[in-house]
Amino acid sequence: MLSVIVEFLLGTYRADPDGLAGTGHQTQGEWPPSVSRLFAAFVAADGTRDRCRVTDGSELFWLEQLPPPVIHADMRVAHQPLNPRYVVRHEKTIAKKTHKEYPARAGALTRPGVRMALQTSRIAYRWDVELPSEPTLEALRLRAARISYFGASDSPVRLRIVTASTAPGLPENAFVPDETGDVVISVPQRGDLQVLDSMYDQWRERGASLSRQQFPALRHEVSYRNPDKKARNREGTVVAWLRLDKSIPGRKLGALTACFKESVLSQFQRLYGEPPCILHGHGFTGTGYEIARYLALPDVGFPHSKGRIHGLALWLPRDSDSSIQSRSGNAAAAIRRLCAKGFEARVFPWDRDVKGPYAANPQRWCRTSRSWVTAVPAIHERRRPLDLAELARWCKHAGLPEPIAFRSARTSLVPGALDLAPMEVNRPGRVGLPYSHVELFFAEDVQGPVVIGSGRQRGFGLCVPTD
Repeated sequence: MLSVIVEFLLGTYRADPDGLAGTGHQTQGEWPPSVSRLFAAFVAADGTRDRCRVTDGSELFWLEQLPPPVIHADMRVAHQPLNPRYVVRHEKTIAKKTHKEYPARAGALTRPGVRMALQTSRIAYRWDVELPSEPTLEALRLRAARISYFGASDSPVRLRIVTASTAPGLPENAFVPDETGDVVISVPQRGDLQVLDSMYDQWRERGASLSRQQFPALRHEVSYRNPDKKARNREGTVVAWLRLDKSIPGRKLGALTACFKESVLSQFQRLYGEPPCILHGHGFTGTGYEIARYLALPDVGFPHSKGRIHGLALWLPRDSDSSIQSRSGNAAAAIRRLCAKGFEARVFPWDRDVKGPYAANPQRWCRTSRSWVTAVPAIHERRRPLDLAELARWCKHAGLPEPIAFRSARTSLVPGALDLAPMEVNRPGRVGLPYSHVELFFAEDVQGPVVIGSGRQRGFGLCVPTD
């Protein structure tokens, strides 16, 4: 067994995971640090080819062909977006807008990105492979000793190579490679060393005009299973939780989720290019598909609940690609403001360290319960009376087990649940369908979020636990 233990000397870490720091819209940092970043640090520690000083570089070829490792990392990380600031340009220039304290020098805007405060300052990358020869192992140790920082220069680290089966002081939680996982981490593959050499040669020739984004062959994304994923059920996962700076009336739910969807698509287009079909729903053929759900989170279920909306969530089905889940979450987190006729609100990523309304807290919607009641009326899938067989059909389409009992009403069943008019439920130009409030009872615990009915992609049919 081979392990690389990384200790963050200041207890903080700052790195740009996907090139968004320069845009000023980055709200989440890279955690855990990618395996590709670790490999790049080993390469930079002593160079390659004729630039090697203490090694011959052959150990890098052994390192790049290793399978994806298990990553031991504590998930208790506080993400702190840093404010943009102006710094002095190095070159002297005659400019109108010069820096206040440095005459004849211009100021340049820099966006540092996101700094993360770590609960546990150590992480480990562990490979269950046969150890290399002693010269190769010693060369890796020499390179590890020369690595001084991770990500940015204000994230100093100390690395060491461990060959024992265990190492004290490491987090118990581990990110494990899993095809069905919900975290995407970039890992090195055979041939990356050659690409890095080519990139370095072109940088020496072209200078700062060269960027890492021009070498997509360096990014190999592998799905990992998140040990601390709370917002996941058997059929999908929530990729973004957002809160609003001020509540919005529940009657604006349809317009709000439509605006939320447009904003996610716009941010995805700006950051990554053409949005996938799973986000907008166009391009599918046949029936039985499941697409993204844009959920508005109202305050319901308590004696003084008024049904006002305090947060938003973006849900994607389990079969969606891990890279799409990650990018969709980033696109939703990049939204700063939602505005349409009748409402306007600023948007922030939900943070467990920021005190806010319980309606925007993921714990409100992701608990397990055997009984669930609609906070937002569910739109019927067919024009027929509701019975247990019809509700079982709804639950099957939503990825839920069959209910054992139910009750329904035209009006709300819990305090604060939205009582909407037909024009607030049905979309203009579409054939209207009946809608109802429903309470479902299951024989087993069901984990939220639970959303039922034909309008679940627009946030209708969202349920709260009633136990």
